[in-house]
Amino acid sequence: MPATMQKQTITNEDAMALIAAPEAKAREIGVPMGTAIVDSEGNLKAFSRQDGAALLSVQIAQDKGYTAIAFGMATHEWYEFIKNDPPLLDGIVHTPRLIVFGGGIRVSGGHYS
Repeated sequence: MPATMQKQTITNEDAMALIAAPEAKAREIGVPMGTAIVDSEGNLKAFSRQDGAALLSVQIAQDKGYTAIAFGMATHEWYEFIKNDPPLLDGIVHTPRLIVFGGGIRVSGGHYS
């Protein structure tokens, strides 16, 4: 019999609940945002775009979550990681869906941006 592997992922209920905190912060600072929650494979699980949020925030939020899962590190850690490596700095930033500025963080069971 083939071996099976079970992977933990975020539930829909938890993903929807995670949207509340960044939306509250966005209201507090007066900057409407898009918020994406992705599962352990980097696929969109929950999303919200506040009224007035930039259209580009839709894709950027999803890509922040994808970056956090695909590379196992928060997006705000990327610049520090690549800044002193010119080939990496000049090359990897052109990787589709890679975000190298803050906002994408890892949470237990999923990733948030």
